[in-house]
Amino acid sequence: MSPTPHLTGWAHSRFGRSELPDVEALMAEVSLAAVCDAGLEPADVDAVSVGVFGTDTTRQRFDAALVGTGAPELAGTRAVRSENACATGSAALYAALDMVEAGRARAVLVVGAEKMTRTPGPEVTETLLGAAYLPVEGEFGSFPAVFAWLAARYAERYGDPRETLSRIAAKNHRNGVANPFAHLRRDLGLEFCSTVSERNPVVADPLLRTDCSMVSDGAAAVVVSSPDLAAGARRAVRVRARVQANDPMPIVSRPDPLALAGAGRAFRAALAEAGAGLDDLDLIETHDCFTVAEMLQYEAFGLAEPGKASTVLTEGRTEPGGVLPVNVSGGLKAKGHPIGATGVSQHVLAAMQLVGEAGDMQLPRAERAAVFNMGGAAVANYATVLEGTR
Repeated sequence: MSPTPHLTGWAHSRFGRSELPDVEALMAEVSLAAVCDAGLEPADVDAVSVGVFGTDTTRQRFDAALVGTGAPELAGTRAVRSENACATGSAALYAALDMVEAGRARAVLVVGAEKMTRTPGPEVTETLLGAAYLPVEGEFGSFPAVFAWLAARYAERYGDPRETLSRIAAKNHRNGVANPFAHLRRDLGLEFCSTVSERNPVVADPLLRTDCSMVSDGAAAVVVSSPDLAAGARRAVRVRARVQANDPMPIVSRPDPLALAGAGRAFRAALAEAGAGLDDLDLIETHDCFTVAEMLQYEAFGLAEPGKASTVLTEGRTEPGGVLPVNVSGGLKAKGHPIGATGVSQHVLAAMQLVGEAGDMQLPRAERAAVFNMGGAAVANYATVLEGTR
């Protein structure tokens, strides 16, 4: 039987416009801090797994080795980089989980980072569009336009989702106020999120600026430990289940683009592997790169029937005081979305809830959490179930 990996230490930078010059410095800010938080020494780390998508215009690459330049104590540790579009952070985490489960490592440091804000806007747009299938979806012109296409298809089938999208944006920005790591800690309110204005223009009809995650810098790190190391840690979070499922890259070639079938498969399979159902979850941290993504995930995960996502919001089910809080952290919407850091950040923030260290974000009850991170338009789908151990 494979050893069950645990998350035993973590660190998280503030997301936003960082004064740090590059990815190397961002990773250095969290790398040794996570190792120390796990109660380990750098010499105890068997491997480093790095997630960087590569939006920065610098010529510097070889991101895995940059951990050792920013933190020389780790310079001799074997390191590897993963990339899987917006799920790059989870890809790096799952690589670390593979190492521990296979018995090839007892402690793996996972670092996700991205430096985005110094890259000119048009270049960021072009780079992010590369997460779509360019021969087919390149004509959309931007990654927001890909998700706007999904929102338009939803409107044709079920009616205008504008109010639902605005409610998701308002909820996540309201939650983000309590997150010290968030890019934007401001309660924008439903009226602002639902109204076209100079400060909230249309980005890709029908999506407004408040429907789109922000371009951010940031880093997050987590230590994956074997059960014997976790037994001696001051606290640990068990990885009960984790599943990756893919859908065809061009969304237009899927039988039903609105179903997010790969996301649903991954999420349901992770719950089944964990022996759990939706009722057994205390929170979900999910990938709201755009509000329409969170809306479609409600239906893919089984929180609502197809076309009925609005009921989740109107009944308050995903609020912090609801039956299944979603994105108590503010999600990508308020926290920001530094691509390589996002998946690691989601797992760190869920783990913090499970050990009672989430500060002003802390839920009264948090014993089991699901994390969902996706690359592209739900092409690469990563679903994880985490459980507190004490």
